[in-house]
Amino acid sequence: MAAEDNRTLEPIAKAGAPHRVGGFLYHRHGDRWEWSDTVARMHGYDPATAAPTTELLLSHKHPDDRAHVAHALHTIRTSGGAFSSRHRIIDTHGHTRSVVVVGDRVLDEHGEVIGSSGFYIDITDTVESTVSEAVDDVVADLTTSRGAIEQAKGMLMLIYRIPADRAFDVLVWHSQHTNTKLRDIAEGLLTRVATDLDIPTAVRTHFDHLLLHTT
Repeated sequence: MAAEDNRTLEPIAKAGAPHRVGGFLYHRHGDRWEWSDTVARMHGYDPATAAPTTELLLSHKHPDDRAHVAHALHTIRTSGGAFSSRHRIIDTHGHTRSVVVVGDRVLDEHGEVIGSSGFYIDITDTVESTVSEAVDDVVADLTTSRGAIEQAKGMLMLIYRIPADRAFDVLVWHSQHTNTKLRDIAEGLLTRVATDLDIPTAVRTHFDHLLLHTT
């Protein structure tokens, strides 16, 4: 991969706050992975010494989840593409963590797939938490933007089946590593979903049934 590509992709892998959401980057050239400090710690490693590989990633998957994760990793390495996975990992201390991993392909200036990037969400502990002081500057306009942010959180909760605090973490993480206001991230997501996402008729019909029969 050219140096220019590395500079372009580096912020994706470096972004790792808040502490329950961290980024990763996969380079197809050289079969090379990068973790944010947060993802390294999720696996039980000191970020300064972590050296992720495909084999290492698989070794941390829960035995019952390893087969389908291996299939997803094979797809990422060979053809790229968007993916998401909800599975368990076992860290270096033997503790089991539940995670959601979401990613998409990375293209070079010629439109060729050169890797994948995305994020981990640690959903092991789903107790509601307050916003860290470290991200106060990102969410300073939270009150005035609450409507859009709550709607965006709801979408993430539905799609990834995660609780509200984790959905908020994802929005803040994306806001930080793109240097974009949280409000703009939320409003942009709402606009894209409204214009680009086509919900199948069968899904709408099933939702109608659930709505009409919920008391």
